Amino acid sequence: MADKSKPEVYTGERCFIRELLNEAACPEVSVARCRVEPGVTTELHRLDVLEWYVIERGAGQLRVGEAAPIPVAPGDAVPIPAGTAQQIRNPGDEDLVFLCVCAPRFTPDGYESLEAGGGP
Repeated sequence: MADKSKPEVYTGERCFIRELLNEAACPEVSVARCRVEPGVTTELHRLDVLEWYVIERGAGQLRVGEAAPIPVAPGDAVPIPAGTAQQIRNPGDEDLVFLCVCAPRFTPDGYESLEAGGGP
């Protein structure tokens, strides 16, 4: 069950993130819920861990590496290999909401912005 006491925070990635599970006592995995507002494209970045985007609501265009963006919709689960450039765009008129599942767990030092002056 999601810990609703943890706040949703707007980040330099241009999206809102709520950490649902990210504890040193559980280094194998972390889970966060991400919300991207209509018309927004998140920051181009990469992580040093494997990440899965699990789409819950809305529709988007996900860019992974050098491949062309792919459409994503509720029920889609897309793996993003460690060290791979990524960003997602919300072209719709409702929020795009998805889970970010990282293995091992996400830590801020494993985040690299690929945009000048960027970062979470």
